Amino acid sequence: MRARKRQAPRGRRVDPQALEEVRQLLGSASRQRDLLIEHLHRIQDRFGRLSSAHLAALAEEMRLAQTEVYEVASFYHHFDIVKEGGEDPPPLTVRVCEGLSCEMAGAQQLLERLPALLGREVRVLRAPCVGRCEQAPAAVVGQNPVPHATVGKVAAAVRAGATVHAPEGFTDFDAYRAAGGYALLRQCLEGDRDAEAVIATMEASGLRGLGGAGFPAGRKWRIVRAEPAPRLMAVNIDEGEPGTFKDRVYLERDPHRFLEGMLVAAWAVGISGIYIYLRDEYHGCRALLEQELARLRANPPASGLPAIELRRGAGAYVCGEESAMIESIEGKRGMPRLRPPYVAQVGLFGRPTLEHNFETLYWVRDLVEKGVDWFTSQGRHGRKGLRSFSVSGRVKQPGVKLAPAGITVQELIDEYCGGMLDGHELYGYLPGGASGGILPASCSDLPLDFDTLQPHGCFIGSAAIIVLSDKDSAVAAARNLMRFFRDESCGQCTPCRVGTAKALALIGEASWNRPLLAELSAVMRDASICGLGQAAPNPVDCVIRYFPHELA
Repeated sequence: MRARKRQAPRGRRVDPQALEEVRQLLGSASRQRDLLIEHLHRIQDRFGRLSSAHLAALAEEMRLAQTEVYEVASFYHHFDIVKEGGEDPPPLTVRVCEGLSCEMAGAQQLLERLPALLGREVRVLRAPCVGRCEQAPAAVVGQNPVPHATVGKVAAAVRAGATVHAPEGFTDFDAYRAAGGYALLRQCLEGDRDAEAVIATMEASGLRGLGGAGFPAGRKWRIVRAEPAPRLMAVNIDEGEPGTFKDRVYLERDPHRFLEGMLVAAWAVGISGIYIYLRDEYHGCRALLEQELARLRANPPASGLPAIELRRGAGAYVCGEESAMIESIEGKRGMPRLRPPYVAQVGLFGRPTLEHNFETLYWVRDLVEKGVDWFTSQGRHGRKGLRSFSVSGRVKQPGVKLAPAGITVQELIDEYCGGMLDGHELYGYLPGGASGGILPASCSDLPLDFDTLQPHGCFIGSAAIIVLSDKDSAVAAARNLMRFFRDESCGQCTPCRVGTAKALALIGEASWNRPLLAELSAVMRDASICGLGQAAPNPVDCVIRYFPHELA
């Protein structure tokens, strides 16, 4: 019997109206594969959701399989997929951060009271850290943040439909140029600076990557520069580590200092194209950065600038890992790659790639202009350099504190944060955000820097300091953090996907099974593909080691 010839391709038929809507929305924009996430954002921004019809139409327009489009859209938290016959989400979404700092400040009460107050036309969701820990509790109404949120403030923001404005003290393109900005870049591009000398300065400074991994910046430049051209650059502003907000604060105030450092690095390494990956929660930063990039392109300090593309994240903590970020820039699910090969050899689109965190590039101009001695002469307790500490929790003056590397948490609290809140005593602290572990007050004299905390089972990471008081519980903190890791695991590897869920269940019990937790921790550290699964056991291990009285 002859097989009947298929009359149409497998999968959902493309609705002509949806296809026309997608075509009109995308206009003359390229349909290249790596723009998939950008186009998904366009559709959701326009229609408030991603319908099955629009996903099928986008697949048709981009010449992709529908499954490929769906798997990417369904990977990221901020895309709302509505299946055929399903209900559209309410027209407005309010996200309440349930990160540790916000939970300590009363986020749970907001989550309990807001749904009834705001009604059915507003959806209230729990959100992972939104990068505003110094403003805890933080909420986001649509794409507009509400700092120090109360029920009344959120309700007012819902009614007002607040818009984004430049923060106070913002340095725009003209102000930056007037203060001597881009002079260094012009010297580099016009041949007045030597690339080898600039790289040597970076190496001698000892500046290490400030996104968490701490790889020496100058050495990274030299490694990538030795790779064959064309070389690309990927800039990580997916600041998703709970407790971290330094990149946002600097970006809101002085974006051109970062852009100049980025372009100097690109010149020194021989970069032909730059991709900036900015987390979706930073809507205001994206608007400001787009505005200032347009001004820079319109009036460049010299000829020869590489192409710069700004890419938008979609809500995935794991995309802070360099290879997962690169996958996302390429329009894919943000799943970390197996290594080797390393990003420096095979990165974006298969090319050698210089990957850097925002803050690392922010300091390039100062380092080159002021010299190595300016940087290395600062520091405490035998350490060298400066660190930007994101401080939140039970202190009077939370915020970004530029302080000497090696400062202790007690010194940081007393000298930079106005002390502990009235009626609170230091009980413990997280030295490196969710991943960095939890230390007790008895360790408040440890120097805060790279390589000083590992003997104590912790690390500084992105220097996110969350301060706990005697009114808090390390066990409750560990449960909050492990819930975050469980929800943010990309699911690619079993040790992380299953391990975070199992660990959360175990520490949810009144009595902890310590031998089983120790075994689970070892497996996650040894077998997880990336740092998420490898570091997720840190809070639990620290509670067992330093806060056993809470488990009695």
